[in-house]
Amino acid sequence: MNTAFEILVITLSALLGIFLILSIIAISMVLKLLASLRQIVAKGEYLVDSAEQLSETLRANAGAVGIMRMLLKFVTAINKTKGREK
Repeated sequence: MNTAFEILVITLSALLGIFLILSIIAISMVLKLLASLRQIVAKGEYLVDSAEQLSETLRANAGAVGIMRMLLKFVTAINKTKGREK
């Protein structure tokens, strides 16, 4: 009975050691993955912020663009009429 108990203890301690080593490796890999995901999220947030700034700029300048188009059409129309008079 004593020999069986020693074999069981040695087997379980070896398996526990292997499990401990594998757990440490898995945890380090998960931490590396989380660091990569944080970088990806940071880049995504930067892109979203840039898109928001662009849309705000376009929204703020939309009125000015409309006025410029109207003035351009007006000047073009005047130039066409002056060309006909000559």
